[in-house]
Amino acid sequence: MLLSAPAWGAEGRPIDQLYPAARLIFPQADRFTPLGGAPPHAWVYRGGRRIGVLYRSQDILAIPAYSGRPLNILVGLDLEGRIAGLRIVAHQEPILAVGVSEADLAAYIHQYEGKSAYDRVRIGAYDRPGYVGIDGISGATITSMVANATVMRTARQVAEALDLAPGAHRRDSAAEEPSIWLVVWQQRKLKIALLGAGLLALGVILVFQDWLARRPRLLARLRRAYLLYTVIFIGGFALAQLSVVNVLTFVHAVMHEFDWQTFLAEPMLFLLWSFVAVTLLLWGRGVYCGWLCPFGALQELLFQAAQRLRLPAFEFPQMVHERLWAVKYIILLGLFGLSLQSLPNAQVAAEVEPFKTVVVMRFDREWPFVLYAAALLGVALFNRKFFCRYLCALGAALTYPAKFRIFEWLRRRKECGRPCQICANECEVRAIHPTGEINANECHYCLDCQVTYWNAYKCPPLVERRKRRERSRRVAVAAPNPAGRGG
Repeated sequence: MLLSAPAWGAEGRPIDQLYPAARLIFPQADRFTPLGGAPPHAWVYRGGRRIGVLYRSQDILAIPAYSGRPLNILVGLDLEGRIAGLRIVAHQEPILAVGVSEADLAAYIHQYEGKSAYDRVRIGAYDRPGYVGIDGISGATITSMVANATVMRTARQVAEALDLAPGAHRRDSAAEEPSIWLVVWQQRKLKIALLGAGLLALGVILVFQDWLARRPRLLARLRRAYLLYTVIFIGGFALAQLSVVNVLTFVHAVMHEFDWQTFLAEPMLFLLWSFVAVTLLLWGRGVYCGWLCPFGALQELLFQAAQRLRLPAFEFPQMVHERLWAVKYIILLGLFGLSLQSLPNAQVAAEVEPFKTVVVMRFDREWPFVLYAAALLGVALFNRKFFCRYLCALGAALTYPAKFRIFEWLRRRKECGRPCQICANECEVRAIHPTGEINANECHYCLDCQVTYWNAYKCPPLVERRKRRERSRRVAVAAPNPAGRGG
């Protein structure tokens, strides 16, 4: 959400006229000065006596947050260097897209009230000597850590510059906290290790896909196990569901002030996006859509369960199916266009993705969102990966960098499509054209077509070769032995 903020040029007016929040921070004040000085600040008076100081964090320190833009926080300090109050006056964080409300963000910020500008405040550091611990925002790690660094570093800088709480009240400020992402990575070593192991395993599967395709039972078990890993660990435990919001945020960061630390501060998403970037160039977008997307994996497992229960399945006619492919690209273009005007509004519109409801918030939301997500999962019981094929803006976004893939790993034969239609008919997402070509923009890399490719009892060219070999062996066995004549 973008909170309105006055133009930076309106410096001649007292700060309470620029920001009504100033009177909420200092309700007992009767006069506020305009912003000025170095660092820019405004004094707060009551009855002709100074009682505190106000400043805007963005005037002093601008750390890019998850959106690529800094938070702007109005902070009030008393004359002892304690934080009297603070309010976020402007931000463009996609917190609503990850299940965090403005009220959650406000509650987090209020934890700083009463803390000294010289305290070493760290999220979750309740049992560390020399630190003051606070609670972070679940699901918004980057935002909370950027807010922490922004508040405490600017508060210390202002307190030192204005000589607030001189002498004994100060603590050693020479020891700086690490760059934000390092702290998060240290705190999430186990999750990082488990994700790294899972991504390594998938890499091995992809490299040895031909060997596995010749062993269809093993491949089927590995794929089912990996889909369960994706749903349970990547989605349920790590909450590492990628979203089109990540794409829009990245584009905005590149267009404005790009900072790697912004993305490093969320290690699970960073590692997953890094792996996806590599696989896009080597195998195409199907690796993420077919193996690593928690919502996509959930749909696939639901469909498999429905088939075991012999529930009916339906498919659209080929002409309708191909027209429906376009819907997700239209959704993507609409979200991108909206993000150019307002990234927060685009984040709200991105609720067309049910990812937040199903994966991040586990259906703990208002009933319209739950009903929408449940309806999509219900359709997935009867139509394989309906959302992925026709509505997923993230999948559409991944097709663009995938056009630069280097290799073509999926093998085809000259007979594919002319006349053979086995792979086209069996493709789980119908990404193979009747003429035999695989549409890389729609392929989910399930490898079913590769299993058929190596199957000498299913692939017609191989069937014919096998039959010729068998006939040759039978003829050789039945032929008389010349060496035995006249014996």
